[in-house]
Parts: sequence; structure tokens; C-alpha cells
Amino acid sequence: MLLYVTLGTNNLNEARRFYDAVLPTIGYRRQRDSEEEIGYAADGDRRCRLWVVLPFNKRWATSGNGSMVALEASTRAAVDAFHATALANGGVDEGAPGLRSYHAHFYAAYVRDLDGNKISAVCESPE
Repeated sequence: MLLYVTLGTNNLNEARRFYDAVLPTIGYRRQRDSEEEIGYAADGDRRCRLWVVLPFNKRWATSGNGSMVALEASTRAAVDAFHATALANGGVDEGAPGLRSYHAHFYAAYVRDLDGNKISAVCESPE
């Protein structure tokens, strides 16, 4: 099991605005906030599992080619809301909400955040 994931940003204020709008659609809320990083946890989780940070080495943050963070959504409607909210807040479409071929109930949407990080919301239930 993963403990946490970090994504780099070059503008923490803009990242905060983006993630504060997008993540509540799938049940994640900002739990930690400092000048260097912001942390998000799923409803009911005591630990931040997703961190958005200014790079520790003070160099420019870049997105990884082939890297993606997939976040669990409880419903397909939440996946839809995640995608729509991300696009409304400056995210870039990387795959509209819909069923994917991975298995019968794999319903996902893909976006890039303001720094080009690829994130996904996935619902694996039939509803």
C-alpha cells in the first residue's frame, strides 16, 4: 500500500486553488498547508495521501512522462464532477469520463493539472 504521493508545482497558490476546487468532488480535502506544500486526505483518513509541493531542491517542477496519480472515486458521478471541475479550473482534458477496457466497471477520467501533472479519478463500482 502506498503511504503518500507528491506532485511538484511551480505556483503553490494556483495549485491550492485548483486542488481545493477539484479534489472535494471525489472526497479529498486539504488538511495541511504551509509555504512549501499542501496536503490532501480522503474523507475519514487521518493522513494526507496526496501532497502538492514546491520542489525541495528549489529547481523548476516538471511533470513526468508516463507518470500519473489515480485517485479513487466512490461513484461515477463523482468521476464526472472531478473531470468537469478540473477543466473549469484550468485543467487540461486527457480523457473524458467513461468506461475503460481494464475491467467491466473501470470508469475513469484523466486530466492534467496546471503544472502538467496527470491525475485521474477512478470508480470501480457498477454505479
